[in-house]
Amino acid sequence: MRRLLVTAAASLAAIGVASSQDATMSFFVTSVGSGKGADLGGLAGADAHCASLAEAEGVAGKTWRAYLSTSDTDARDRIGTGPWFNAKGVKIADDVASLHSDANAIAKQTALNEKGEVVNGRGDKPNRHDVLTGSKPDGTKIADQTCGDWTLSGAEGAAITGHHDRTGLDDSAAAKSWNSSHASRGGCSQEALRSTGGDGLFYCFAVN
Repeated sequence: MRRLLVTAAASLAAIGVASSQDATMSFFVTSVGSGKGADLGGLAGADAHCASLAEAEGVAGKTWRAYLSTSDTDARDRIGTGPWFNAKGVKIADDVASLHSDANAIAKQTALNEKGEVVNGRGDKPNRHDVLTGSKPDGTKIADQTCGDWTLSGAEGAAITGHHDRTGLDDSAAAKSWNSSHASRGGCSQEALRSTGGDGLFYCFAVN
């Protein structure tokens, strides 16, 4: 009897762990940007934008961070420890290491916005697959590629973007990178970002 009780308790604990894995949304691509190109109001403004979009969809009680690097901050250090799930409950990655490896599940059909919608990618009109990150493939910062630490919206500056749909002009690693494909061209304005297939969107992760 004692063994049965222990087994039952272990099973219930396992179920509890499994149910915790069925967490509400903890990752999304913003459905809209700031409307001011790469001027997101700095990291604080970008984080607040993540929280506002998530809360509008009924996801409360989470602390949200934008996946953005700055001159003194690495994006990978801002987003908690994982795991992260999209709006449909699909696991994106278990932890920071798997997120920045081939083990992540980021693709056009999984990198959904906060409403659970697929974000336009290459071949769609308009293409919106350039996602702001300012980061190298390992999630660390790239100097002078963050549009003034997300405060510029004019012809000056540049920002590194990734492709949420993992698709580009060729089959290179950069073209398929979700977080480090190429820099914006022509500045940090909304028009400049749109000219290369972007719209000022960025990734949001829940740290808890």
